Amino acid sequence: MPESTTGKQSIVERLGAELANRVERWMPSPFLFAIILTYIVYVAAVLGTDAGVFEAVEFWYDGFWAFLTFAMQMVLVLMTGFVVAYHPRVNAGLQRLSRLPSNGKQAVVLVGVVSMMLAWIHWGLGLIIGAIFAREMGKTTHQNGIAVHYPLLCVAGYMGLGLTWHWGLSGSAPLLLATEGNEFIEMGVLEETVPTSATILHPYALTLTTLSIVFASIVLYLLSPSPGRSRPITEYIPEDELFETTPDGGEVKAKGENSVENDPDERVPAERLNNSRLMGGLIALTGLVMVGYTFVTLGLDALDLNVVNFAFLMAGLAIYTQPQVYRDRFGDASSAAAGVILLFPFFAGIQGIMASSGLAELIADGLLAVSSPATFPVFAWLTAAVTNMFVPSGGGEWIVLGPSVIEAAQAHGIPAGHATIAYAVGDAHTNLLNPFWALPLLAITRIKAREMFGYAIAMLLLLIPFLAIALYLVPY
Repeated sequence: MPESTTGKQSIVERLGAELANRVERWMPSPFLFAIILTYIVYVAAVLGTDAGVFEAVEFWYDGFWAFLTFAMQMVLVLMTGFVVAYHPRVNAGLQRLSRLPSNGKQAVVLVGVVSMMLAWIHWGLGLIIGAIFAREMGKTTHQNGIAVHYPLLCVAGYMGLGLTWHWGLSGSAPLLLATEGNEFIEMGVLEETVPTSATILHPYALTLTTLSIVFASIVLYLLSPSPGRSRPITEYIPEDELFETTPDGGEVKAKGENSVENDPDERVPAERLNNSRLMGGLIALTGLVMVGYTFVTLGLDALDLNVVNFAFLMAGLAIYTQPQVYRDRFGDASSAAAGVILLFPFFAGIQGIMASSGLAELIADGLLAVSSPATFPVFAWLTAAVTNMFVPSGGGEWIVLGPSVIEAAQAHGIPAGHATIAYAVGDAHTNLLNPFWALPLLAITRIKAREMFGYAIAMLLLLIPFLAIALYLVPY
């Protein structure tokens, strides 16, 4: 029998519940959130810098188109992660995992750990699998009569984007510094690339990642409401829809329904070519061999955004093998990427105002100026965290703020790799406040931003003392 909803709550559980209630009443949609932030940054630039009223509008317009290449790279990261995550074997594995927990707290922690670990490997994979796993866990616990709070389950699925991704193999800032001829070298801030062995794969970053996953798991456990206060998945998705659709909303297909043998149109040579496993598998194998050759010849320092995207494009084709099926899955992925494609230019516009007016550098310089060699990592984290609330684009922010961060680090005698990793966690951390990157998760889990972000903000607040202490004490 469920526990009474009037039982005593822990301090952490009460904090989560209180924030959830307030955010659910007041938080706007992600698109309106972006529009409101545009006005805030515009006013701050006009009042706090030399930018004029009309000049700030020009900065906003110019910013829309400043990072189209980077935006495409980010969309590819998201969509390749989506396609791999939606492979039937991957989804079947998640369903088996969802049967492991025996109570709601365990369910939330398991989803969070999977999301954080996979986001370290590939942020798109962590985001999409985290979302699918949250939904599958919600379904399985409902079937098994286990009470679990679905909004917190969705936050657990988002934790990879809120904590570990920017310390991982697809982290924008460290990979940008590892790219030959990057903007920092062109600007003269760096003389040569900073290899991933000094950032992502450095013991400092690996230690921070491990400690953060452990601490976040404990917080997720403590935040989980008691069974009597938990709101199941059926309050957000009608029960009859849960088992009649795939996670992306498509109809469940009978086994063999889409096979060539069952579709007369696919017996023609053109369709057989479209579904040729030989055609798809051969080029996928060629691509993966090329990725392997790149790492053999250049080592792990070859890792950058282009290599990550190419590897996942080829890996996705390798597990699907049929070109037409692979293309269809990318069509499904486009719906998850739609919100990002819409909002990215608006946040790029905000970044245009902050960068061209000097507002971003003003914030960064103000925070970094009061740092010391010992406290610099903490202030680098705070710099990224504050900026990310307005411009949730790790690589885009880094292009603007990175020079200030690295120059300040050099003045303190701190390696660029150390400064970059400290900065990276701040960029990830405040994704728990800004719903921009949660858009694909919202589409998959069928939950509204305001219904889950109270718990996301609770996680953000509870992580602050831990991250400050860890960044201050963990040696590079």
